Order: sequence, then structure tokens, then C-alpha cells
Amino acid sequence: MEQGLIHIYCGDGKGKTTSAFGLALRCAGTGERVRIVQFLKGGETGEVTAMQRMPNVEILRAKQGTKFTFQMNETEFIQAKRDHTALLDNAFAQAEGLRMLVLDEIMAACTTGMVDEAHLIDLIQNKPERLELVLTGRNPSEQLLALADYITEMKKVRHPYDKGIAARKGIER
Repeated sequence: MEQGLIHIYCGDGKGKTTSAFGLALRCAGTGERVRIVQFLKGGETGEVTAMQRMPNVEILRAKQGTKFTFQMNETEFIQAKRDHTALLDNAFAQAEGLRMLVLDEIMAACTTGMVDEAHLIDLIQNKPERLELVLTGRNPSEQLLALADYITEMKKVRHPYDKGIAARKGIER
């Protein structure tokens, strides 16, 4: 049985989610079971739509809200934190049969307080041995970096958003 390793795709550049989905596609293409969990993200994207068509891929997403965390009042923040904690627990539930688990934007979920990082670390340290784990987002903590077998940093050199060009369907979303 192959050992599952831990990947981190981080940085301020484009490509973290794209890389994670590409790796998930590769894994699913070999017939393995994959679960992709998206934190703090909403809306329709081409990669989610395509992956939902694959019978051996399960996608879990955060409850959709209209506010950023800094716009939430205390009651909304507490509820959103409960929802994201439940999403994290569901991500690891019945993971024995999975080959890959992608936690997209998990670093942002930690830094915004939606997910307790100590809880995440406990789940990572107790993951099934064969489970390949992929974490994405900006600014991973030193504790998360220490757990990783692969660390890939995306560095923004230039991005169209800086010129006011919005995310384009099929390219950035």
C-alpha cells in the first residue's frame, strides 16, 4: 500500500486551486476516489462543474453567504465558524476509502478563524495512511509547512486583475 503524502500549494499567485484540481483529476482518472472540499468559496466555476461529472469525485462546499468574514457580525461569524468546522469534519469523515482529499482555501479558513488550525493539524496527523492530502491557500503557518512533503509556492509577477480585468469564465473561474 502506498503512503499518502501531504501537498501545500500556497503563495500570492494564480494557480493554487488549478494545480490542486489538476492533481485530483489525475488521481480520479486512474479510478481512485477523490474528495474535494472548498472553504470560503462560492459561485459556479468550470473546474467544479467538470469534476462534478466524474462518478468517483465528491465535492463538498461551504454554505454560501454574501459577506466576507470582516463584514460579519458576531452571530454570523459564530455560525459561519460552526459551518466551516462541520465542513472540515465532513472532509475527513469516512476517508478510509479515499485516495485523495483536497482542502481548497484551508489556509484562509484558518487565518480568518473559520477553522481552528489545531483541530486541522490533529486531523492531518491522524489521517488514513494511504490518503494523499492537498491543502491550498495563502500564508500557511509554520506548523502546516512542517507537516508537508511537497510545498509549491505560486508567486505573482503580473496579473490582469491589477489592470482591472475581472476573472474570466473558463480561465480564472
